[in-house]
Amino acid sequence: MEYRYMGRTGLQLSVLSFGSWVSFHKQIDDGIADTLMSIAYEHGINFFDNAEVYALGKSEEMMGRVLKAKQWDRTSYTVSSKVFFGWRGKENKPNQHGLSRKHIVEACHEALQRLQVDYLDLYFCHRPDKKVPIEEVVITMNHLMQQGKILYWGTSEWSGVEIMEAHRVARDYRLVGPAMEQPQYNLFERNKLENEYLEVFKNVGLGTTIWSPLASGLLTGKYNNGIPEGSRLALEGFDWLKDRLYAAEKLQKVQALAAFAQELGVSLAALSIAWTVKNPNVTTAILGATKVEQLHDNLKALEALPLLTPEVMTKIDSIMGTKPVLPDF
Repeated sequence: MEYRYMGRTGLQLSVLSFGSWVSFHKQIDDGIADTLMSIAYEHGINFFDNAEVYALGKSEEMMGRVLKAKQWDRTSYTVSSKVFFGWRGKENKPNQHGLSRKHIVEACHEALQRLQVDYLDLYFCHRPDKKVPIEEVVITMNHLMQQGKILYWGTSEWSGVEIMEAHRVARDYRLVGPAMEQPQYNLFERNKLENEYLEVFKNVGLGTTIWSPLASGLLTGKYNNGIPEGSRLALEGFDWLKDRLYAAEKLQKVQALAAFAQELGVSLAALSIAWTVKNPNVTTAILGATKVEQLHDNLKALEALPLLTPEVMTKIDSIMGTKPVLPDF
């Protein structure tokens, strides 16, 4: 396993990590979660990602039960939560979602209880809150850090401008700004990492814990002949994923990339994950496998990484046609 420093912090994360977004509670039970997390940990993965909204809190509860049962040395792994959406779904009332000081603090306490840990290594603002002053968010996150309830705070799916504004406020108040961002990044979603965040990386440094490196399974090739029963695109409530990802033009690119992966002697999934971590601005790519064989194949991304020569990267760009066009100045 390779480990990378998270931006300009001293925290080292495994370049591959394990998350529970769709899978925990919805697709797998405690036994499978235990098996998958154990395989991940045994292969050197030291970051496990979660959020209050995943399965409306049930995902964190499941991960908490596994962590308690495994009794791993707490200093050997990192765990995260995210705050914004709340966990009560349509039953959310005022102050039970968003980034008010009240919800951030209460959501942190609830996440600690569900995960059965004393502190969160990483705590993300899951989305920006346009209705809450950024000063309130920055001060609240620093309050939790000073209490030892979180070690690092960051953002997820914030714009580069919003991240820089948080750092400006932190500097003005002599506080700590966001250390990491969790954006989507894969061969279909490239603009933030390869364009929008470039000035952020340069000016303040930023760790990235990227999600959906396989575009919710599209980059595994399993949707090339339709949507398999039990896959995440077949899950109730995830129609938005299907509408966004399941398009003929994208499938043609996936099929062409799969043929190229075969020429290289690696799986399409391993190649696609390796491609994300080839980017030096990626700290870690979050895996979301639901089966043992899937996870083992995903882990082979580390073996595929040395194959990504400049010539291979150019070939991938020509197949996909998704490379952002940067301003010429």
